[in-house]
Order: sequence, then structure tokens, then C-alpha cells
Amino acid sequence: MTARAMKTRVTELLGIRYPIVQGGMQWVGRAELASAVSNAGGLGILTGLTQPAPEALGREIERCRSMTAAPFGVNLTMLPSISPPPYEAYLDAIIDGGVKIIETAGNVPEAMFARMKAAGLAILHKCVAVRHALAAERRGVDAISIDGFECAGHPGDDDIPGLILIPAAAAKVKIPIIASGGIGSGAGMAAALCLGAEGVNMGTRFCATREAPLHDAIKQGLVAASERDTKVIMRSLRNTARVLKNKVSEEVAEIERATPGMSFEQIRHLVGGQRGRAALEAGALDDGIVWAGLVVGLIDDVPSCEELIQRMVRECRERLETAGRYFG
Repeated sequence: MTARAMKTRVTELLGIRYPIVQGGMQWVGRAELASAVSNAGGLGILTGLTQPAPEALGREIERCRSMTAAPFGVNLTMLPSISPPPYEAYLDAIIDGGVKIIETAGNVPEAMFARMKAAGLAILHKCVAVRHALAAERRGVDAISIDGFECAGHPGDDDIPGLILIPAAAAKVKIPIIASGGIGSGAGMAAALCLGAEGVNMGTRFCATREAPLHDAIKQGLVAASERDTKVIMRSLRNTARVLKNKVSEEVAEIERATPGMSFEQIRHLVGGQRGRAALEAGALDDGIVWAGLVVGLIDDVPSCEELIQRMVRECRERLETAGRYFG
């Protein structure tokens, strides 16, 4: 039986059935996964910079549209770089492709936000701190995806977990909050809603679905991992990252411990994106960086996106109803 639709400011903003967003993930946010999430009633996200050029992103947008009639978005993350990608051209591809939702992260110039708004894009901006969320709100974004320290990827350096960060943001930000980091079940979704969020964003959990474009050995590695099997690396570079514990991340951590003042060049060969991509596609769990959040400790199967989302919505409703009975 299909779960009843939910109604929050997030579902209304995005035109989706359930307030569940698949976060943009490098090498993973492709049409197969994004369309499956959108078809299941959530919001699928293509990862813009997974595509090698803006023209390739345009083709991926068309491919995704051929696989779903439901809304989907594109992630565009802007990080400091010596040779930055052509962000303006990627944004052109998003706008020209008729996409109406964009997930942004990093240091987005105000002029870029203005272009997105002028094009009628709904902007979901990922933040790891309340102060960043407030700044993004002032710039006119439509919703904040607030990332707790539990999340995969780059959780920032404040080390604030979701149990604190979500309500802290919800108390100060007027636009909708989407909770991110550590969420992989209906129970986590219920908790996020109780803390003031109006939706959830999941990355690691969606990696362990049948439609995720990853080798099955990687998915099974996520299933086998416990909550103790992630590692925080690159903290000394002020580029903190949470990844799956494996031989490569252990080597990075050892170099970091043994080399005060370590430079990125000393670990580039270990953490490079193409090496990680090759590991994901080959199923070589120890051959590259595998991004993963603490939620791996809660993953014990590899369902379809439809099965996962339906299960989450039903469990969320059950948990909230159970909690309500505590008051008699």
C-alpha cells in the first residue's frame, strides 16, 4: 500500500509527495538514482560536477527527464580551487535544461544566487553552521539543508551534531529547514521533524539502494559497516571530511598524524577524485576514498528507492503516533 502524501513547506516548495531529498553526491548523483528517487515521491538530485563538462550535464538532464516526469534538481557545489570549473557555464546548462530546483553548497557568489533567482530556480543551500544558514537566507535562498557533524563529505569544523544543529537552525531561520546527516530511516526522519525540520536530505543511505550507480561490493561494504567504521580526515588542512574507514583513509590519517604542516599535495594521490571514482565503479573498497556518514551503522539492506521511501514514511508516521500516545 502506498503511504499517504505528506505536506510541509518543503513538499510544497519542491512539488513532491514526501519531504525526502537525495543529496548531490560526486560520481553517484546520476540519472538512474535521481529519477528513481523522484519517481518514488522524493526529490532526486543530479550532481552537476560529476559530469565532465556543462554540455555533458545538459545531456544528463535530458536523460533524467526521459526517466521521470516528476521534479528533480541539480547540485552545484562551489569550492575554492586553483583551477575552478566553469561554474557559470554549468549554471547555464541547468537553466537551459529547464531544471527548476538547484542544490547549492560552498561559497556561492551573490551574483550567482541572483542569476538563479532571476531564472526562477528554487534554491536549497547546504550549510554546516547556523551562521552560514542565516547568511544564505539573507541572500534569498528558499530552503536550508543543515548538515550535522554525522554527515558524509565535508561537515565543517564546528563538530555540532544534528540533535543540536537542527533545532538551533530552526529557531533562527525563517525559511524551511531540511535536516541532513545521520538520517537513514523513518525514525530519524520523525526525529528531524520533531526538532524543527520540514524535510530530510540523505546521501549515504541512497548509495545503498538498487538504483545507485555503484558496484554492489561498495553497497555491501556500507551494509557491513558499523557506526564506528567512518573516519574524519584532512582536519589539519581545514578541509575536514568524513569517509568510510578503509586502507586509503587510514593511510591519509597516518600521514596527517606523522606530518605536522602537511600539504594537500602530500595526499593528493590518495584522495584524488578519479581514484575514488575508479574504486566505486570497480567495487574495490580499499582502493580509494569512499564518502560515508555515520548512518552506515543503521544500514542493513539494499532496497529499491521506492521500497526505502515507502518504508521510511510508514515508520515515520508510526514513530510519531507512538510518541503521541505517551501523553495518554
